Amino acid sequence: MTPRDASDDSRWSDLDRPPLNAPALRRALVRDGGHGGLWCDVDVVQRTGSTNSDLVARAVNGTAEEGAVLVAEEQTSGRGRLDRQWTAPPRSGLFFSVLLKPKGVPVSRWGWLPLLTGVAVATGLSRAAGVDTALKWPNDLLVTVGGEERKAGGILAERAGDDAIVVGVGINVTLREDELPVPAAGSLALAGAVTTDRDPLLRAVLRALESWYGRWERAGGDPAASGLQETYAAGCATLGRAVRAELPGDRSIEGEAVAVDGDGRLVIATEEGVQEPVGAGDIVHLRPA
Repeated sequence: MTPRDASDDSRWSDLDRPPLNAPALRRALVRDGGHGGLWCDVDVVQRTGSTNSDLVARAVNGTAEEGAVLVAEEQTSGRGRLDRQWTAPPRSGLFFSVLLKPKGVPVSRWGWLPLLTGVAVATGLSRAAGVDTALKWPNDLLVTVGGEERKAGGILAERAGDDAIVVGVGINVTLREDELPVPAAGSLALAGAVTTDRDPLLRAVLRALESWYGRWERAGGDPAASGLQETYAAGCATLGRAVRAELPGDRSIEGEAVAVDGDGRLVIATEEGVQEPVGAGDIVHLRPA
């Protein structure tokens, strides 16, 4: 596709991809008078480099508070894990970041937030789009297209000062086969979504995120007491599979992914009989579940 100008004059150039309705999103999601729900602001911009970078900057300079949501119709420098680039045509997906300041939760448990967000995204999309989704550890959203597993979304969490964390989400919604960045990518449309209207999809995901974040925060970040650990494991496509973990320092291990431990790490049982927890790295699924 040829790049489109993001000015207001061209916002309706692709009628299959209408713009988000920012006022309606704010009415549906933003807490009334500072009371009630988590979300305090929903800001929709036409184009930016990275919603994560922008929201981290706002948090650090004090212009954003907990519950701020920043959504972009187009990201020109979207980032995934390991500094991978994330690109998609304008208005073809949901690209947003949220600012969280977990209260009463030890920083040692903040590593659960990307996994919590994955559970929320999968829950919201299942309800609103009718798409069966699965989670690849630690932060990829998988859908099934033509009987094969494909990545349709990803999550990236970044610290924003001492007391805040920004979690970014990218979801391919209407990408067609000829628009996919790589053959292993997918989209909700290709997976047979009952709707690709991004407004109800975003509302569903943010409501699910608010619900799960509240449960986790009230439990002091305890993944077992909040039900997060069990729910994540139930929806994790990585468990029960033969995997290869490509680790920092050019090291890799192979074995069966057998559990997600209390720290959110993937536990791999190797042929040598060792159970090794992996907290960072790239996971390759070697065979179907």
